[in-house]
Amino acid sequence: MSGNTTRPARMPVDSEQACPIAPVVDIVFSRWTTPILWTLNEYGRQRFVELQRRISTITPKVLTQRLRQLERDGLVMRAYHAEIPPRVEYEISELGRSLAPLFATLATWSAVNLDKVEQSRLDYDAADRPPGRRS
Repeated sequence: MSGNTTRPARMPVDSEQACPIAPVVDIVFSRWTTPILWTLNEYGRQRFVELQRRISTITPKVLTQRLRQLERDGLVMRAYHAEIPPRVEYEISELGRSLAPLFATLATWSAVNLDKVEQSRLDYDAADRPPGRRS
């Protein structure tokens, strides 16, 4: 066929170009990061055991891993007190605290919309689907 133009091959797009907030989502919304930051923002400086009590479903191993990563990312500060017995406290950093408006917005969205999401799920699950449709 003459006059037929071919489309240039599409170049793969990395996740940051496709969604510029993807790196932030990876940092802030990993499985345990949000509860840790929320707790430190709400209750202030805390020892490891206090954090673990407030986030009762997290294991000590995972809490340790997440706190180290959050410290590395600059969202949490760790203070070691050389006393007997030694004491370690964790506190949200200014960088971590700068996420508070985001968390407040999400909390508001949640209060307004989670019932709608649940109703949508119920409606979807109750609807008849065409044969062969599994998703």
